Amino acid sequence: MTGLFADAVFTRHETGPGHPECAARYAAVLRGIEDAGLTERVARRPFAPATAGELARCHAPEYLAQAKYEIESGAPELSTGDTAVCAASWEVARHAAGAGIAAVREVLAGRLRNAFCVVRPPGHHATRERGMGFCILNNIALAAAEARQQLGRVAIVDWDVHHGNGTQAIFYADPSVFFASTHQWPLYPGTGAATERGEGAGSGTTQNFPVSAGSGMETIGEIFTNRIVPALLDFRPEMILISAGFDSRVGDPLGELRLTDDDFAELTRILCRTADEVCGGRVVSMLEGGYALDGLGRAAAAHLRALTGA
Repeated sequence: MTGLFADAVFTRHETGPGHPECAARYAAVLRGIEDAGLTERVARRPFAPATAGELARCHAPEYLAQAKYEIESGAPELSTGDTAVCAASWEVARHAAGAGIAAVREVLAGRLRNAFCVVRPPGHHATRERGMGFCILNNIALAAAEARQQLGRVAIVDWDVHHGNGTQAIFYADPSVFFASTHQWPLYPGTGAATERGEGAGSGTTQNFPVSAGSGMETIGEIFTNRIVPALLDFRPEMILISAGFDSRVGDPLGELRLTDDDFAELTRILCRTADEVCGGRVVSMLEGGYALDGLGRAAAAHLRALTGA
């Protein structure tokens, strides 16, 4: 069974008029799932906000205290970067992180085969010391840290149009977490060169595949099939996590890649088949970007349908 982790709390993170990372994104994804007839094919699961101890696995205590203070004091954005916030944003961000942690626990317990977390704000730009790029807490990194409480090796695959610099930085020297990213180059945040491959004991467990504007499935699918999958088979993770950014979809206002809804379904199937081979099918996916609302809803539904095996 595929789990769906979603809650109306995610509409309470308000970013201001005209901001692309808006509450309507959450509604668009749920509408896409309903329109695709998937509501009855998934199991909704409750979850709690991440605890202070869980957050400290990936974020510096000083940053956590600063972000909480600034948000609850009414700051319109974090002082560490370009992240719009409102008074509810700290609680919402903790729920986003908590959704991934709960999904990992449910999958590891065998109560779910895989899961999709419809969360906001997104997370993959948040580093240990700062929030940036619409992100407050690094949801996928915190999910990986939860998985590492029970597992020896975890993989994260990020297909967002933007490079997941925060995820990369958190695990750059960690040999137990494999991170692979396809992303448009050059583009915000300016990281993710092919030469960035980890350091120290983690050398080689980071793999970046920057692609040019206009690239689609012909390029990205080849990277998945011939580069990422062989690397995963060699690394043999015990769980695969997906930073599912749908701003790499054709027509997104913040990117110029050309993946289609069918392409996202195929990328999902590729990773699910790999997970079947190496880790009993254990996959947890977390929503990252995606800012064309109708396209976001359809792409997310295609992704979820593939997770269910339909």
